[in-house]
Amino acid sequence: PLLGTLWIGGQNTSKTSSIPPTRLPVRKQSLGTLGWPLKSLVLRSLRWLKSSSVARLRGVDEICPEFLKALDVVGLCWLTWFCNIAWTSRAVPLDWQTGVVILLFKKGDHRVCSNYRGITILSLPGKVYPGVLERRVHRIVEPQIQKEQCGFHPGRGTLDQLYTLRGILEGVWEFAQPVYMCFVDLEKAFDRVPRGAPWGVLRVYGVPGPLIQGVRSLYDRCQNLVCIAGSKLGSFPVRVGLRQGCPLSLILFMDRISRRSQGVEGIRFGGQRIRYLLFADDVVLLASSERDLQFSLERFAAECESAGMRISSSKSETMVLIQKRVECLLRVRD
Repeated sequence: PLLGTLWIGGQNTSKTSSIPPTRLPVRKQSLGTLGWPLKSLVLRSLRWLKSSSVARLRGVDEICPEFLKALDVVGLCWLTWFCNIAWTSRAVPLDWQTGVVILLFKKGDHRVCSNYRGITILSLPGKVYPGVLERRVHRIVEPQIQKEQCGFHPGRGTLDQLYTLRGILEGVWEFAQPVYMCFVDLEKAFDRVPRGAPWGVLRVYGVPGPLIQGVRSLYDRCQNLVCIAGSKLGSFPVRVGLRQGCPLSLILFMDRISRRSQGVEGIRFGGQRIRYLLFADDVVLLASSERDLQFSLERFAAECESAGMRISSSKSETMVLIQKRVECLLRVRD
């Protein structure tokens, strides 16, 4: 790949690498107010990639993490130019859309397929451009994300949700009020999202058309290939689900899960109605009675089913805080 020959910062003597990066041709096109991907955004995306644990693995293009770490000013200009081409043409290289699936053994019998977990490795340079798009989408969507969702707000995380839940439990216990909770696990949540669903959600949030087209270009020719014992098998198209390891996948999924959770009942606490707590695809439904919790779970399950997602009944659990022992049996359709 071209980037693999340029990572040393212009020391390659090939004809292509001798072109000054400031004179690289870029097709002129009306881009509205978004403009081309700036070098500063590409640099920030690179820094995120270098600090991420997933950056240790090679994608289909075999570009090593050390290549990106060694980029100097010339290499950064080239990478920015690639992002500019992808932005203006609304198309990305096929290598950026190709994932390499490797199998990780979990436990149990080695002969049982379900005892293996497949993870998809994407091209490292191919994650830089989605990182630039993610920052642009973030500025538009983040102010509109529900306050119950801590998986997308900077500076907030699981500790904030644990603190909130602890405050609720202490409050209802003091006033001898029961609280019923259901910790919902979604079965292969990211892999079941219909491919065309996120684009409509982005439009609702007010994301401009050119930016949506840029995101869609990452899924136009999406394909995977399986790597077993170092050998790569033939590729196959992928027409459902979000890309594993892509910087955009988390925001695209959280837009979906937030809208699925809006029909539940919740509880009254501190003058507010708290219906649920969210962290990415982790959901805690709250209710003041078993009946209300069952109703909320049924509505949430129906919304998830309509969106192509399914609740894992074997991994979801209920918890009741009350000053006497009770049994809470909820049902969800398989």
